Amino acid sequence: MSEELAARPSNFIRQIIDKDLQQGAHQTIQTRFPPEPNGYLHIGHAKSICLNFGIAQDYNGTCNLRFDDTNPEKEDIDYVNAIMDDVSWLGFNWDGEVRYSSNYFEQLHGFAVELIEKGLAYVDFSDQETMRSLRGTLTQPGTNSPYRDTSVAENLALFAKMRAGDYKEGECCLRAKIDMTSSFMCMRDPVLYRVRFAHHHQTGDAWCIYPMYDFTHCISDAIENITHSLCTLEFQDNRRLYDWVLANITIEVTPHQYEFSRLNLEYTVLSKRKLIDLVTGNHVSGWNDPRMPTIAGLRRRGYTAGSIREFCTRIGVTKMDNLVEMSMLESAIRDDLNVNAPRAMAVLDPIKVVIENYPEEQVEILNAPNHPNDESMGTREVPFTRELYIEAEDFREAANKKFKRLVIDKEVRLRNAYFIKANRFDQDADGNVTTVYCTYDPDTLGKDPADGRKAKGVIHWVSATHSVPAEIRLYDRLFNVPNPAAEEDYLQVLNPNSLIIKQGFVEPNLANLEVGKGVQFERTGYFCRDSEAHNLTFNRTVGLRDTWSE
Repeated sequence: MSEELAARPSNFIRQIIDKDLQQGAHQTIQTRFPPEPNGYLHIGHAKSICLNFGIAQDYNGTCNLRFDDTNPEKEDIDYVNAIMDDVSWLGFNWDGEVRYSSNYFEQLHGFAVELIEKGLAYVDFSDQETMRSLRGTLTQPGTNSPYRDTSVAENLALFAKMRAGDYKEGECCLRAKIDMTSSFMCMRDPVLYRVRFAHHHQTGDAWCIYPMYDFTHCISDAIENITHSLCTLEFQDNRRLYDWVLANITIEVTPHQYEFSRLNLEYTVLSKRKLIDLVTGNHVSGWNDPRMPTIAGLRRRGYTAGSIREFCTRIGVTKMDNLVEMSMLESAIRDDLNVNAPRAMAVLDPIKVVIENYPEEQVEILNAPNHPNDESMGTREVPFTRELYIEAEDFREAANKKFKRLVIDKEVRLRNAYFIKANRFDQDADGNVTTVYCTYDPDTLGKDPADGRKAKGVIHWVSATHSVPAEIRLYDRLFNVPNPAAEEDYLQVLNPNSLIIKQGFVEPNLANLEVGKGVQFERTGYFCRDSEAHNLTFNRTVGLRDTWSE
């Protein structure tokens, strides 16, 4: 084992792999990431991506990207493309070509025929209500279907007619013949194939019967020589069906399934059904709305691939279900951007400052560091003029000693510039301050006054004549409660302030900021330039500190 691998956090899956390699159970490691293309990937999928691709990388193995595309009515090629984009953006490369379970439809059909020939599958014409009533409950065993003892020859003929399209949707299905008295519901003669006259994004109209996920998944793993099939705990009982299918067909490789806890994250939902409801119900602007927990939404909000990978490392891999604090995800991106994001100034709620003793037409170009702790990031030019904008909250007519900003007859330093003192101000008809009139000390650029005076505080600013107008979107958590999924109606706890839009001003150099690039607005938070807006728009990625914990 390499030193780099040995230094990585271990978990029970890596311990299993270490043991398998030491005992010679496997010579190489082959994993796969098998999403269903029926929606966008979310942060929970990122955990699985990092696990499967990370293990393949660390053990010099390979990881397949395979779409388990067995439900064409809910799938779409746009989802396929979005998923491939997300995996690549996270920094992972899959082995060879993208794979699809639909690539194996003919083989899957052949294995279904084999089960029929062995007397282990039958065609059932019971309607859904009847099948449900015969299935039993968690405390009551199921009852055999009246079609369960149909002969092998007749079942083969009936299944052939299913494939030929001779039956309507819902008229019949192919079921495994296992055990209707099993304590595991998934083993009570589960459905293997159903009739669907649906166009498939890969196979077109070649098929009118489609295999069920549980039948398809294990066989696809075996076909691809997967050594460790990793999935979340809700599939733990289904492992019995996974093993049963592989044990009863003629196939060389029999992978083993291992389950780990899925990611549950505070202040959001990760159920694909609920996410679809948020999109279709117009509670968000789309799958990549920056409030969504999708990888596309996080990316648009300004999260970096590195921060998401680091978050997945921090939360680890266990068998214990828990609710991960949102602050852990936010901490990962703060740590990233604190080091890597350049600094700039932006004013979100502007009021004007007029420096009355500064020449009216003068434009002074000041140099400001792009990062206070990293000189290699260089400096930027910031125009300084007689008229500036500052934040409305940074001025008060009078205040106590705790207020460290601009107050009448008190001095503050303008960030990277001069001392100024407020002398008087104008208000509008509603009593809102509109303009503050100040004087500046020209001998305080980059230094304190010779007489030892100290500024009350430091505030940020932009030139009123040279700054650029920008829309600034203050995104926050989508829900008001830590566990919205536990609510009777999760839509009733949506956060009405999850998006607040400001019309502010930013340094002129930010007009050329790369789309998606992160930047710290000094004293305000981390932002990125929006990837879809036509005008200059910045999305708040995260605040400078966690205000929800206060």
